[in-house]
Amino acid sequence: MARLDKERFKEKSKEHNNVQDVVGADYKFFELEGKKYFQIDSYGKSSRKNPGKVSQSIQFDEEFARELVRLLREEFQV
Repeated sequence: MARLDKERFKEKSKEHNNVQDVVGADYKFFELEGKKYFQIDSYGKSSRKNPGKVSQSIQFDEEFARELVRLLREEFQV
């Protein structure tokens, strides 16, 4: 599991980009000690050894979510 932080989130350019396979994912919002979080759990490919088991979890707090929305709006011009 990982929690992303605005201060450690930097743009990186890669020469070799590729599109990943589509996998299942769930999301949830929760509050802990008065702070709100958003979490995404992905499940990986159905052919993996333990299908249905969470493969990765990523958490954002409100500050990071605002920065991510700003970046997405800027890039996709929405």
